[in-house]
Amino acid sequence: MATPLIDIKGLHKRFGDLHVLRGVDLEIHRGDRIAIIGGSGSGKSTMLRCLNFMEIPTAGQITFDGKAIGERISAGAGKSSSTVMGAADAPIQMKYSENALTDIRKRIGMVFQQFNLFPHMTVLQNVMEGLTQVKKINKETARQKSMAQLDKVGLLEKMDAYPDRLSGGQQQRVAIARALAMEPEVLLFDEPTSSLDPELVGEVLGVINGLAAEGRTMLLVTHELGFAYHFANRVIFFADGQFHEMGTPQQVLKNPQQERTKRFLERFTAFSF
Repeated sequence: MATPLIDIKGLHKRFGDLHVLRGVDLEIHRGDRIAIIGGSGSGKSTMLRCLNFMEIPTAGQITFDGKAIGERISAGAGKSSSTVMGAADAPIQMKYSENALTDIRKRIGMVFQQFNLFPHMTVLQNVMEGLTQVKKINKETARQKSMAQLDKVGLLEKMDAYPDRLSGGQQQRVAIARALAMEPEVLLFDEPTSSLDPELVGEVLGVINGLAAEGRTMLLVTHELGFAYHFANRVIFFADGQFHEMGTPQQVLKNPQQERTKRFLERFTAFSF
């Protein structure tokens, strides 16, 4: 089997006494479309934030394209470190430099529940910002790249508008264009429709579906189970910071084997496949 693009081993995350992630292992291959489902507080969003290091893992190792992110060091590391148990159960700490974290965030794009657009910038300026400030691309090149992505999400005609003149669905599509402009190798979507009115959900899911058709590698945390069934090649049911069930959409959503997965799905009676 091909080497995974991302290999997650023993991922843990604690916030004080709260143990949010409890030893997550996952291989993500190029072109994977992984839907992650589960109840509120189960750890789904935290896993995504650890994956692009918006949250520093408490324990575990993440390998991207065959290269471990961070460096293994001796015990007693500083704040930006992570401990993973090795083969001999000896604690290993991972130390992350800011340069390494900046690089991985360029390669893994993220779209949030909230749109996080700058209200004082136009749509075009919002999409250009990461290109000019993070990638240091000249303004004219950034402008052309940003316009191309706005066209992809169907909002080129809104490029001179300000966010408060857009609907929630349009703002989320701008946020997707902003992520795409950075040309990431992986896209993470953290419940991208949860803040939208029901009539606006379809336009955002339509854009995500179009990206899936391009063969992009994507992880999607969602409560839109019908969409997940058609979008994903794998579905993960998350509970208590762990994977309780993983498989194809047919296996997990239609024929779940774990009782907890069955109980979760019983709460959703309005979706169809």
